[in-house]
Amino acid sequence: MCVESDGCEIEGCSSSDEVHTLSGSMSPALKSSPDLHPCKPGHKVHAALLRCRSPAAAAGILTFGNILNYMDRYTVAGVVQDIQKHFDKTDSGVGLLQTVFICSFMVAAPIFGYLGDRFNRKVILSCGIFFWSIVTLLSSFISKEYYWLFVLSRGLVGIGESSYSSISPTIIGDLFTNNSRTMMLSVFYLAIPLGSGLGYILGSSAKVAAGDWHWALRVSPMLGITAGTLILVFVPEPKRGSADQRGGRIRTRTSWCCDMKALAKNRSYVFSSLASAAVSFATGAFGMWIPSYLTRAQEVQKTAMPCDKNEICNSTDSMIFGAITCVTGLLGVVIGAATTRLCRQKTERADPLVCAVSMLGSAIFICLIFVVAKKSIIGAYVCIFIGETLLFLNWAITADILMFVVIPTRRATAVAFQGFISHLLGDAGSPYLIGLISDSLQESYATSTLWKFLSLGYALMLCPFIIVLGGMFFLATALFFLDDREKAENHLAQLTQRPSSVKVGQF
Repeated sequence: MCVESDGCEIEGCSSSDEVHTLSGSMSPALKSSPDLHPCKPGHKVHAALLRCRSPAAAAGILTFGNILNYMDRYTVAGVVQDIQKHFDKTDSGVGLLQTVFICSFMVAAPIFGYLGDRFNRKVILSCGIFFWSIVTLLSSFISKEYYWLFVLSRGLVGIGESSYSSISPTIIGDLFTNNSRTMMLSVFYLAIPLGSGLGYILGSSAKVAAGDWHWALRVSPMLGITAGTLILVFVPEPKRGSADQRGGRIRTRTSWCCDMKALAKNRSYVFSSLASAAVSFATGAFGMWIPSYLTRAQEVQKTAMPCDKNEICNSTDSMIFGAITCVTGLLGVVIGAATTRLCRQKTERADPLVCAVSMLGSAIFICLIFVVAKKSIIGAYVCIFIGETLLFLNWAITADILMFVVIPTRRATAVAFQGFISHLLGDAGSPYLIGLISDSLQESYATSTLWKFLSLGYALMLCPFIIVLGGMFFLATALFFLDDREKAENHLAQLTQRPSSVKVGQF
């Protein structure tokens, strides 16, 4: 027999001597007493609902929401050629869509980080999902005379999605610890490449099925509203730091200014954030421009015709690139988690070292894309597959590094500002910058199909050099990782008290 925190017996529970509470934490078992009464029908429904709020279920729902977050973000990239044709914009003009999205995303991230460390996180998450879902749906009805309004709508979507990316990892961080947390964060961050790839596939498929690219923006909002509702109903609000100190409570809270000073002095946090910026630069530019680059490569090889203004553009490359992104994301996250767990047996600096090696290896294969694309599209896809797999290795590991070196009460702020830095120096400007360089190189040979292909390739060649720089930052992180982790553990011990007796209702 199990007892919920309202003192009501729950039928059908396991006979284990632990009591599961709303936060996912546990307290010693309570034996049956004459004061306890059988559950009424309404109580049984409520108790069954509470049992669904397990840490694993919460992590699954949050991962589903993260998939939708990135799927919506890259749906636009999946139909970018149609948007460019519809609004009659240059490469830099259409690249502005992603730049405005990321700029609003990164500006809002610190605000949501502050709120996430102080207020109910799942309410903030749900409101953010509802907001971007509604704005995305409305943006699909904007006519071609109002491109500025379409750009503005992407900025508003960025604000909504920022709330989710800043706060949701901290809930998982408070539900799990050690290797379990690494595994759950790996699954959670699998949503980045998986959602991005599904965004390309969804956008292309919806466009082809409806014969109109606007329908690409009308599917993810319905799924987003579903995810927001699931979070409100089934995701618990765990006590901050409950997984790090079982039975302990955070006794004091530091000020926002103190948090920022501590993060600025945390060398592992600073260097890993700069490395994340390098990853964001490359993924932002690739996500926006690689399908277009491969389409232009096939036009040079005479295996495809240029996009006609009176028809929807060919979506084959977007769908293939999306499928590759899904598969490489799965492989990257799984290989990254397994490799890190294995390497931790050899060295305590395994997390940043695995990230550094994968970044440097990725740069090599990404360089090869631009060497072989002119002659072989299949060869280019092979290089993309290997390069993306290595690049995606570090996403979940980077989040785990942050959890190790930052105390629980400032993790939402840390995640938010890491996102701010990575977007500010990364994908906030990379899509527009690549488009601007491509436009500049095309000025002299605007009508040449070969030169359109080459100019975009030369612009994208900036990405491998940025990735190498990111690998250097991860090596720098490895130098300070152990010291910063020890400091975080000592600081957490000072902030935590262990009560002599714990009541069920306190959890």
